[in-house]
Amino acid sequence: MGDIVITGGAGFIGSAIVCELNKRGVDNILIVDELGCDERWRNLVNLRFADFVHKDDFISTIQLGDWTEKIDGIIHMGACTDTTETDADFLMWNNYEYTKIIAQWCVSNNKRLVYASSGATYGDGSQGFSDDHKNLHKLKPLNMYAYSKHLFDLWALRNNILDKIAGIKYFNVYGPNEYHKGEMRSVIHKAFEQIRATGKMKLFKSYNPKFADGAQKRDFVYVKDVVDMTIFLYNNPHLNGIFNCGMGKAHTFYEVVESVFMAVGKNIYIEYIDMPVNIREKYQYFTEAEMEKIREAGYEHRFQPIESAICDYVKNYLMSEDRYLNPEE
Repeated sequence: MGDIVITGGAGFIGSAIVCELNKRGVDNILIVDELGCDERWRNLVNLRFADFVHKDDFISTIQLGDWTEKIDGIIHMGACTDTTETDADFLMWNNYEYTKIIAQWCVSNNKRLVYASSGATYGDGSQGFSDDHKNLHKLKPLNMYAYSKHLFDLWALRNNILDKIAGIKYFNVYGPNEYHKGEMRSVIHKAFEQIRATGKMKLFKSYNPKFADGAQKRDFVYVKDVVDMTIFLYNNPHLNGIFNCGMGKAHTFYEVVESVFMAVGKNIYIEYIDMPVNIREKYQYFTEAEMEKIREAGYEHRFQPIESAICDYVKNYLMSEDRYLNPEE
């Protein structure tokens, strides 16, 4: 048996996948990533894996036709996920071209591929949140990150590859091992840090008359549930195409922050602040994944209610001495 490649394996969702595979007795894992200068390397300390390869070395190696026997399949989580990134050429290479190379290699060599798309591809939600492929061409992402993800979905569909690989549109994922993500951390983690430091939480004001301040709604989903669905798709190679991954129920930012205050045992104190001008026109006020497709495919795992998931995250990780995922838990 070859190795399972996890690209972005030191990142948030990638390292959580490695942890869950370890829990299931799997450690023949090849982690592909670029560690850079942040603290993502800490996500790996508790984990077991066979080897680590820089993302540039990995793509060069498979382009040369090597490692065909070494690799069992690829879970491709590696990407720039910064929704404020303005270097379009960088995003096109890192998120689009890189994924095309991996997809072509997997299909040519009959290897399983599960890749990360994004709920951000749905844009303002005016076209709904259905993962039916016939709706793909109607979507209009609001930022370059989402567009780079959407372009690959379209490319895979047009080139008849989407029926041979599985893509997952992750909605607002939160949970342990997201600590290195800076401004791209979840509102749950930001709330915990702000509440601990100041006793209050700052939320953006609404600039949409349909939504009151704090009533903006997103589909927040716990990383542990995301990982379970990802591994399910990897282990079922007959299930291909794009699948949503969310709770299937939107929650307001107020509700989410309220759950964080409750988990840390403090009274609710929220301050509403101006949203930066550069993101006002690109802001998603509502997201809610349609989950019927994956359920009809036989996926039965039920995701944790948001209140209990946030409580688990806060009490068992953010307030813990070792806040990183550990397969020995």
